[in-house]
Amino acid sequence: MNQSIVYALDFDGVICDSAVETGVAGWKSARKIWPDMPESCPDAIVEQFCRARPVLETGYEAIFVIRLLFENISTESILADFEALKITHQKQLSINEDALKQLFGETRDQWIKSTAADWIKNNPLFPGVKEKLSAVLQNHPCYIVTTKQERFVQQILSANDIKISDQAIFGLERKLKKDAILLMLQQKHPDHTLYFVEDRLPPLLDVQRHPQLKTAQLFFADWGYNTPHDKKQAEAHSIQVIQLNEFLADAMFRQT
Repeated sequence: MNQSIVYALDFDGVICDSAVETGVAGWKSARKIWPDMPESCPDAIVEQFCRARPVLETGYEAIFVIRLLFENISTESILADFEALKITHQKQLSINEDALKQLFGETRDQWIKSTAADWIKNNPLFPGVKEKLSAVLQNHPCYIVTTKQERFVQQILSANDIKISDQAIFGLERKLKKDAILLMLQQKHPDHTLYFVEDRLPPLLDVQRHPQLKTAQLFFADWGYNTPHDKKQAEAHSIQVIQLNEFLADAMFRQT
């Protein structure tokens, strides 16, 4: 296998199965906006949220998904038209996007402070990923490229005994698109091949369209938060769709 590789890995949906935690954090946050919601999120809504999870680009949007589910909007409607539904609800609020992101982050912080073990339990790593990521970090430059806040990534990895420097985590705070981050990494490691593993199609297409990232190898993680339609679109754009066992075994890195 080519040793001159730099890994860029998405976090939620590639490393961490955070769907339940994101839904519960969304519920806890939404209650601060809409007081008609009860204290505990019903299990049925958590299950529906997990099915609707592919629509999220950034964690704070869970607030809107949860609210829509509470209003009995179906998961099918959310998957089909989330952006329009989100805009409609956001216009009704006196809170802007930055404030919603802050609310979501602070709500997570409060959850961690009150019951850290419960929060960690709801953020399990996908099976085998702990060992895989530990091995990658020992042998290659490796970065986390995510829309999650960096401190939460670090807390989850630390709880799993995975050591990674703060400088290797590019999260929400950077306010950069993923293709811009990958360009920085490519410039930092000019003699390496960049491998980008992501479970959402839009960031992969952004990278594919970037004229300076033509040599980046793109991998669509089918175990993450995406739909069968997303997978078909990835294949239609010649982006390699990989399964978790292929990622763990490096079987994804076939020569083309």
